[in-house]
Amino acid sequence: MEYDFTTLMVAFGLTLFAGLSTGIGSAIAFFARQTNTKFLSVSLGFSAGVMIYVSFVEIIVKARVELINELGVRGGHWATVAAFFGGILFIAIIDKLVPSAENPHEIRMVEEMENDPAHKNRKLMRMGTFTALAIAIHNFPEGLATFTAALTEPSLGIAIAVAIAIHNIPEGIAVSVPVYYATGNRKKAFTLSFLSGLAEPVGALIGYLILMPFLSPVVFGVVFAGVAGIMVFISLDELLPSAREYGEHHLAVYGLMAGMVVMAISLLLFI
Repeated sequence: MEYDFTTLMVAFGLTLFAGLSTGIGSAIAFFARQTNTKFLSVSLGFSAGVMIYVSFVEIIVKARVELINELGVRGGHWATVAAFFGGILFIAIIDKLVPSAENPHEIRMVEEMENDPAHKNRKLMRMGTFTALAIAIHNFPEGLATFTAALTEPSLGIAIAVAIAIHNIPEGIAVSVPVYYATGNRKKAFTLSFLSGLAEPVGALIGYLILMPFLSPVVFGVVFAGVAGIMVFISLDELLPSAREYGEHHLAVYGLMAGMVVMAISLLLFI
């Protein structure tokens, strides 16, 4: 299965955009003086809605069709289900390996940036550094998910890239706050947060280079079903809990529904 240069560049560009949106979070922490919890709750819910809807309605369906064509009805269905839960298991293992004390999805408030710099200490710097590292690890499969979707269908890739980008904004804040609190240096906090997002395009590139020699309809179908599993796990384990922790439960649900509606309409427009 070969792709032309333009398709590859579009897919990589979307992945780069999604990854570097951690910089938006760090920019918010850099310039803002107050956390807009309502905006973040709706945004995170919206992102989860997009990912859940597109995973079940579009991605896993495409994967199943591809696998049934190659493995037959029974084999194709079994392979799709196995790959879907394999994707969930893969991202769950990565999540488990990240120490809970440095969990990248711990909610941070911009207001913390204004705390007394006298409290600088190595522990906070370590927390910020490990959070950046943890986010980088999490962003590897996310990068592969965005890249794979964009490679298959650019319109689908755009939707997923935007959803991942929204998801990365609070992560940028999560890196920036402890680093700034430890160093008093906003520039260092912004840089470390911004760089943590680079793992996404790197993950896409490494994943593609590893898979490229083996790309076939079966491999593609398995990867695509696995991507659906990864995105469902991210939505249920990270996005929705984070949206609730910002204290706006109903807004998160409204955002979730809005994300599904927008994704449904956008898919219908491309029929």
